[in-house]
Amino acid sequence: MFEKHIGIDLGTVNVLVHVKGRGIVMHEPSVVAIRVRDNTMVAVGHEAYDMLGRTPESIEVARPIRDGVIADFVVTEAMLRYLIQTVAGNPNPLFRPLMRPKVMISTPRGVTSVEERAVHDAAMQAGAGAAYLIPEPLAAAYGAGLPIGTPTGNMVVDMGGGTTEAAVVSMYDIVVWSSVRIGGNRFDEAIINYIRKKYNLLIGEQTAEEIKIGIGSALPLEDERHIEVRGRDQVTGLPKIIQISSSEVTEALQEPLQAVVSTVRATLEKTPPELAADIIDRGMVLTGGSAQLRNIAQLLTQETGVPAYVAENPIACVALGAGRALENYEIMRRSLPIVPD
Repeated sequence: MFEKHIGIDLGTVNVLVHVKGRGIVMHEPSVVAIRVRDNTMVAVGHEAYDMLGRTPESIEVARPIRDGVIADFVVTEAMLRYLIQTVAGNPNPLFRPLMRPKVMISTPRGVTSVEERAVHDAAMQAGAGAAYLIPEPLAAAYGAGLPIGTPTGNMVVDMGGGTTEAAVVSMYDIVVWSSVRIGGNRFDEAIINYIRKKYNLLIGEQTAEEIKIGIGSALPLEDERHIEVRGRDQVTGLPKIIQISSSEVTEALQEPLQAVVSTVRATLEKTPPELAADIIDRGMVLTGGSAQLRNIAQLLTQETGVPAYVAENPIACVALGAGRALENYEIMRRSLPIVPD
């Protein structure tokens, strides 16, 4: 009766937490600041993100999730403990075993059993009473409101910070899927490399993300936009300011965007004919933070011939889907990966 049901989108860039009856209760960057001397956690989320590229040697700021999987088990466990305790509280130790929450965590579809086990163990050691895993595309489709329990083809393209996964979902399970380890972080890297090569200017991740959000677009914009960029000149080593345009950012993003298009095409090519007919009628839905890039839906429609549209609140779809899957666990359990004890 007192048990909490928590759905967690454990993303490369952001972590979102859904609680049954309350909706999305946390949305934090998946960044942790660690004191090097004694390996203790100094800050998590927004507070740690603000320290990126600005800390002394005594503090290390890390992203414990890379390309959708755990890169640093200890730091991920500490982050999960912080999230679970913040949401579920820290009850009286006498009653703690009864009060431990059930947790559903999203993982990329293509992870290995070892990687699945790492996520499961991190959640259990962080204080969960029971931990289940759900493939991200399935959670995204569920959270976007697609009728995944019907025998019809529902296509979802989940564009996260570390991975892009395209899948066709039917009868509460994934029929076909493709993924590529390219997402919002690669978009940022492409902008950093473009500005370094063209202007000999070094910029950081946060600046690249600001450029992407400010004027980034998958297709050229009708009204050209400009943004002021501050960084360090590679030649003189001194601070420098330049202006770049939205068309330059579009040019910089072409390579990672083509990899995303290829992944979507690969999924469509593997889709059974009956389900492909449904997808032509219904279109594909885009979820994840990178789906917010301007004109990404238009680019996919143009390249594949299948209508594409961005889900309402795309960044929250996976967390919402994880929460709903936990509420309907008895129906969903046959579609979820089994992690042995």
